[in-house]
Amino acid sequence: MSTPRGAPAALMYLHGFNSSPQSVKAREIVARVAALPESLRPQILVPELPPRPAQAMAEVCALVDRIGASALTLIGSSLGGYYATWLAEHYTREGVRAVLINPTTGPAADLRPYLGPQRNLYNGATYTLTEAHLREFLDLKVDRITRPERYYLMVQTGDEVLDYRLAIAHYAGAFQLVLGGGDHSFANFGRHIDSILQFAGINCAVIPAHAGIQEFARGAGFRRPPE
Repeated sequence: MSTPRGAPAALMYLHGFNSSPQSVKAREIVARVAALPESLRPQILVPELPPRPAQAMAEVCALVDRIGASALTLIGSSLGGYYATWLAEHYTREGVRAVLINPTTGPAADLRPYLGPQRNLYNGATYTLTEAHLREFLDLKVDRITRPERYYLMVQTGDEVLDYRLAIAHYAGAFQLVLGGGDHSFANFGRHIDSILQFAGINCAVIPAHAGIQEFARGAGFRRPPE
């Protein structure tokens, strides 16, 4: 699970619908990375995603192409998880990994009830969610992931927005952390950041340097893909 020799690790957090780089999870990840020793600290990017899916992916692809994809792990929350999945498949030859946190697997359907005026929860920006947005979501649909070992799914059964069972089925064969209770924001997220870092190939203080993904896979609810 280590990163390619000579390639420094990089993380990119993709926020959810009407969210921003100022979201709680984004700030928690940035703070945890900043607390790592400099020798272990990966580059971390948290881009602000525009409302239009096509524009969002064009901007992220340009960023990925600029920093390099060979040692990149994407971390996507909700809609960000949907984006991260498309990106992981788009950059599959480069071995990009993706962590999905309570992800939507079908935003075109999930967001249809919200067509109309929208307001970003953090920066107050307004826009109108239209059928054009939904069509662009469909253009990014991944029917089946091709390299399950490159994915780490994190879901809570108490998600009040999305059906966690859809994500479990969609990411069959991937590493899966399924926790009872919780909510769509992923309650107590900070406790699980180190497992994300370990999945990305970054050793950190909480997880022993020689403990692989199997070590935290022993926790209740963690599903490991077949050998």
